[in-house]
Amino acid sequence: MSGLSKGIEKVEVSLKWDPSPAGEPATDLDLIAATYAADDPYGDPVYVVHFDSRSPDGTILLNRDSTDGKGFGWDEVMTLELYRLDSRYARVVVGVVIQQRTAPRTFSGVRNPAMRIREGYTVLSEDDFGGVLGAKAAAIAEFARDGGGGWQFRPGVHGFDEDPAEFTRALGRVHQR
Repeated sequence: MSGLSKGIEKVEVSLKWDPSPAGEPATDLDLIAATYAADDPYGDPVYVVHFDSRSPDGTILLNRDSTDGKGFGWDEVMTLELYRLDSRYARVVVGVVIQQRTAPRTFSGVRNPAMRIREGYTVLSEDDFGGVLGAKAAAIAEFARDGGGGWQFRPGVHGFDEDPAEFTRALGRVHQR
């Protein structure tokens, strides 16, 4: 990559799934983004953005939230303005967690889940969670600063068995060296 490249600047992460059949409890998937410090890129997140929060500086925002998959098109959408993130942050990892309120649920029990990550009109990644059907949560994207300070995308869907509270701590282990 050329030293003139700024890397990835602004991305949109989208998530969708079909509602549960009539009479069954609603299926609730949530997008989560965790931001990690340059001096501890695989430690605890500095902050986490999810359905009831946003980043302190407004660079990561959940634009659309669904609790049942009944939206039209993409049910949850998160925007990450990486170019605006302070240089003290080295990584941002985005994940999806299945709420476990009514009963234990994995991706195999979610009807037609899908995710898409894009920068502008360029699709960086798409997946149907078929590789992590037994997981309760999944990391779906990692963005890390390169040597020149630009952001690079590391694709891959990685399953986790942690519940929502534990998942935010486990999320940082993705691509740990």
